[in-house]
Amino acid sequence: MSGKSKYNITFDDRDLDEQEECEAVEVREGDNGGRQKWGRQIEFILSSLSYAVGLGNIWRFPYLCYRNGGGAFLIPYAIMLIVCGMPLMFFELCLGQFGREGPITVWKICPLFQGIGYAMFMISFYIGCYYNVVLSWAIYYIYSSFTHTLPWTSCGEEWRSEYCKEFNSRNCSLNGGIMNVTGECIFRNMTTEEEWDTLNTTTSLLKSPAHEYFHNHVLDITDGLHDMGGLQGNIVLALMVAWIIVYLVLIKGVETFGKAVYFTATFPYLILIVLLVRAATLPGYMNGINFYLTPQWDKLFKASVWGDAAIQIFFSLSPCWGGLITLSSYNKFNNNCYRDAFVVSIGNCLTSFFAGFVIFGIIGFMAHELGLPVEKVAVQGAGLAFVAYPEAVARLPLSPVWSILFFAMLLTLGLGTQFTILTTIITTITDDFPALRGKNFKWALLGACLVMYIIGLSMATKGGMYVLQMMDFYSSTFSALMVGMAEVLVVTWIYGIDNFLDDIKKMLGFYPYPRLLWKYVWKFVMPLVVVLILIFTWLDFTPARYGDYEFPFWANAIGWALSFSSVLLIPAVAVFKILREKGSFMERVRKLIRPLPEWAPPAEVCIRPNDSFGAKPLLKVTSFDEETAHKI
Repeated sequence: MSGKSKYNITFDDRDLDEQEECEAVEVREGDNGGRQKWGRQIEFILSSLSYAVGLGNIWRFPYLCYRNGGGAFLIPYAIMLIVCGMPLMFFELCLGQFGREGPITVWKICPLFQGIGYAMFMISFYIGCYYNVVLSWAIYYIYSSFTHTLPWTSCGEEWRSEYCKEFNSRNCSLNGGIMNVTGECIFRNMTTEEEWDTLNTTTSLLKSPAHEYFHNHVLDITDGLHDMGGLQGNIVLALMVAWIIVYLVLIKGVETFGKAVYFTATFPYLILIVLLVRAATLPGYMNGINFYLTPQWDKLFKASVWGDAAIQIFFSLSPCWGGLITLSSYNKFNNNCYRDAFVVSIGNCLTSFFAGFVIFGIIGFMAHELGLPVEKVAVQGAGLAFVAYPEAVARLPLSPVWSILFFAMLLTLGLGTQFTILTTIITTITDDFPALRGKNFKWALLGACLVMYIIGLSMATKGGMYVLQMMDFYSSTFSALMVGMAEVLVVTWIYGIDNFLDDIKKMLGFYPYPRLLWKYVWKFVMPLVVVLILIFTWLDFTPARYGDYEFPFWANAIGWALSFSSVLLIPAVAVFKILREKGSFMERVRKLIRPLPEWAPPAEVCIRPNDSFGAKPLLKVTSFDEETAHKI
């Protein structure tokens, strides 16, 4: 570690004989080889919250809540937060803050498993490549909303298909009829059984203008991966804008990132409140809320409900991608990350719950407008953000204003996560190559942005949606779970849970309370929960698909290769390190599972100072520079 470090010195009035051991001291560190720190501690909390609260809080949690028993789903969700989410977040914050390194170099704690860090790096890299593509759609929708009438209010001549449906079918649906492609309301007693079935099949093909605008205009989507088509110029340009925003915000590292999170972490809440107030005035709002929250207690006895709760908690807090380790590595050594873990994890879950009132309020309004049950309108994922919600706002007065607000919120939520993803990537690079810090940082950042932008262009093609879905499905699900399992087992069983708790005491000045509970949760409960999530995910696995399109075998094979390309780095790096060491196989392994000297902060020393310090107090020092040593 380069650069001179200075440390605070504290005094204790007790004699050396009366004091059995030195307490942890507050470390005031130097430049640490040019490594930055957060300007204020609130910047770390906001950046962690901005990282955890992402698009999934808006378009996945509310849907899972209604699908898995409404209000009853909050019980397994809260339990999984306590036994898995919060412990895993605190675990990673401690790991990063104590090691003060990125996800690769932090594995000085157990060098044999440094491949875990490389796996995290690759997961973040894959996610970062496609995440900005989603944000580019939001940018394009914001641009398209600066108009008197939203373009998806009606079927545009340039992008409509024969199935585009403009007419209002509310009255027909409420009376039990079906509106045909010509806009005529047909009732069952007007047709034969065969004609009625044919009519049902035909009307199921009808699409709203919002659906056709997204798929036929924004994406201009092809029939499948076999036809990638050309680049979509509007999305290519919007994607460039997204990467320029990310680059400019991170150009000075956490110095500028720390200022940006004051906006990215708070602006979405302001917009959510505004949208909630507007939604509450719409007809059908309470129908949506009742559908969202009405408990179905019988669903608590289904394993799939508990599995969904565990998976949502696991991926909502975004552990095992390296982001939490990276953010906490810029903390002061004695920061109270115990408190921060509670604030961020609980804040993230409350945000998901709150967002449900906005989303299902709007969905209730849509169901009222269409004359359909709420369950027929409720969707998740991109279909909610870029089809269902735009269709709803198109029916409101001042619709462009509500559209701009909604997509600005989506963009801000996504950028908060993307900033941390890219910070993880660039931190990993600069920790491995310290020469890229300082004045060279902006060039390293520019190189990373350019590489990821070029890769993202494959998803800005007409068939790019299929590539994005495949990357989203395979790049971070199974791999993140396996990395999380390896991470927890290595630290708690090989490095030792007691050693890890002692490290936390050195940082915080106390053991996390209650110590025994944290010890057994980390050592037994959390690994078991992660394994169970992994097993459930395997058992519940269905091949990737988008709408009615099922991915071919070769595409799923590529997806699995993508998934394991990160995980296989764990054994690959371990084998490489063993081959580089000297001695017998067991000697090499024993050496590589011991933490490096650089893992711990400088050794604590208890010394009695000479008279120049004033006779009696016991001086406690965690290393010192030459000037202090000379005085002592």
